[in-house]
Amino acid sequence: MSAPAPQRLVRGFLDALAAERGASLNTLEAYERDLADYVGFLSGRATDALKAQSDDVSAFLAARARDGLGAASLARRLSAIRQFHKHLYSEARRRDDPTLAIEGPRRGRPLPKTLAFHEVERILAAARTDAGATNRPPLERLAAARAAALVELIYGSGLRVSEALSLPKTAARLKAPMLTVRGKGDKERLAPVSGPARAAIAAYRALLAEIEPGMAASPWLFPAEGESGHVSRQVFARELKRVAAAAGVPASRVSPHVLRHAFASHLLQNGADLRVVQDLLGHADISTTQIYTHVLDERAKAMVRDLHPLSDEDG
Repeated sequence: MSAPAPQRLVRGFLDALAAERGASLNTLEAYERDLADYVGFLSGRATDALKAQSDDVSAFLAARARDGLGAASLARRLSAIRQFHKHLYSEARRRDDPTLAIEGPRRGRPLPKTLAFHEVERILAAARTDAGATNRPPLERLAAARAAALVELIYGSGLRVSEALSLPKTAARLKAPMLTVRGKGDKERLAPVSGPARAAIAAYRALLAEIEPGMAASPWLFPAEGESGHVSRQVFARELKRVAAAAGVPASRVSPHVLRHAFASHLLQNGADLRVVQDLLGHADISTTQIYTHVLDERAKAMVRDLHPLSDEDG
């Protein structure tokens, strides 16, 4: 009986990733590209995933580094290869894992871009002022009301922009302080919804029903023309930069994802537990949330400075 073709081994791994972890389509496509590159490289060395040794994995990474891949891309390739070989081992396709002794490329993890609380306050104030201006064409008023609702929602709830834009219109009827969100991997979680966010959404929906009654019948909370049926990331990103400029905050520092980072950073600065923030953000792994540990470090230094009885003494 001939050995399984490399493509079938990769496909079996991807199927398991989808079934057991609920991996998204984008994640599966990225893994498929990386592993196709890997098994193609192994074929050129007259071996395959069932016979590859640590030297083969190292040679692959070294070759891609020579091709110009940066540390982040190499780390992603190695992560895919590690999980692939772990799968082969767990499925008894191999008796060993050749990636165990491989060290990943060293790279500094960049801190997430965020905003100071006073900057977010200015953005929120500018969005509310813009939404309250009535001496402008109806569609401009509607766009301003939508932008205000989205700014309030993403900063107040920590939603990914894709999660906010794809909310059903039934979310506008919720009176509870929590909202059920369907996130990555089709997993559901509860996210907080502030009073100002609920008020901004209600004002936007009322204006939508008045100006675009046909669009208000759409199943989406933030409907729009187009294939998806709801507002696109690009449209909201442009609206957000316009609001930021009006608030006197450089547009280059502001994006929907930066609002999400600000949500997490400001919670931690004010004493929230890292595990709670992990749940609110919908991170499957605490290591993803740990990009915010610089906030905890600063908070710890401030606590020692302000509260320790010897903090004012020298030495």
